[in-house]
Order: sequence, then C-alpha cells, then structure tokens
Amino acid sequence: MPLTPHTEHHFTAGESVRDIVIGMSDGLTVPFALAAGLTGAVASTGIIVTAGLAEIAAGSIAMGLGGYLAARSDADHYASERRREEREIVEKVEAEREEVAEVFRGYGLAGAYIAGGLVPLAPYMMLRHDVSGALAASLAVTLLALLVFGGVKGRFTGAHPLKSGLQTMLVGGLAAAAAYGLARLFGGA
Repeated sequence: MPLTPHTEHHFTAGESVRDIVIGMSDGLTVPFALAAGLTGAVASTGIIVTAGLAEIAAGSIAMGLGGYLAARSDADHYASERRREEREIVEKVEAEREEVAEVFRGYGLAGAYIAGGLVPLAPYMMLRHDVSGALAASLAVTLLALLVFGGVKGRFTGAHPLKSGLQTMLVGGLAAAAAYGLARLFGGA
C-alpha cells in the first residue's frame, strides 16, 4: 500500500509579521488613547490633531529605532563590531543614516505605525469643529480597525481570529478609556 507523503506548510515570515503587528497595534492604540484622552480635556480638534500627529511622528521614530536597535543588537555579537559602528557614526554620518533608513524600510515598523496612527486621528481631521462627534467617529473606526487587525494577526499567528480580534480591540479600547477618564478627571474639560 503506497504511503501519501506528509507535507507541512510552515509560516516563514514570522519576523516581518511580528514587526508589522507591533507597529500597527501600537500605531492604532497609542494615538487612539491620546486622542480620546485629549478629548476629555480640551474642546479643540486642532489641538487633538496636532498632538496626535506629533505622537505619531515620535512613536514611529521610536518604533523604528527600537526595531533597528533590536536587529543591530542581534548582529553585534562582538565588541569590535560595536566599536566599528560607533566609529562609523562619527566618521560616516550619511552612510550610517542611509543604513538606518534601509533597516527601517525592511522592517516596515515606521510605516505601519504611521498608517495605524492616522486611523484614530482621521475623524478629528474631518470633523474639525465637532470634538464629540470626532471622538465618536474615532471610537467607531478605531475599534473596528483593531478588531479587523487583530483578526488578521490571529490568522497569521495561528490564534483564533475572532478571539485575537476581540483581545486587540479590548486592549485598545481600555487604553483609550483610561486616557479619556484620566484627562476628564485631571484636565477638567
């Protein structure tokens, strides 16, 4: 009796998916929580959008640098490599900047964070004179984005998509609710 060969299909893009998951998850959650928190303290969509865009810029840079540093630390096994990199930062500034940019492009961290971060801010940009309406719209689109993103993440990682989606949505929602509540409590809008 002939045996049917057993073929396993393994997911091989784990590190790239991990980087995108981290970037998108943080990009959706942190600006969402910031926008919700600010809505609890101020009545200006302009301030919320400005602060949100500043956070997206800072967050994407931090995520990119964090990814870069993690990748570099894996590669920097020897002290001589560290000394060489430090010397090149001083002596070959432009080449090192390009190297960092190339690493960022490869990981997709800065781009995923920015894409995720613009989701909760878009309603504030569109509803410039209606903070309450912008919060409601931001809440709806971001929670939906977190649910969908979490489901896709679950599908790629082998977790149940609905469970993963609901968990991702719950974490983002709790972060935004905490920020909003604290801003209302201490900011007094």
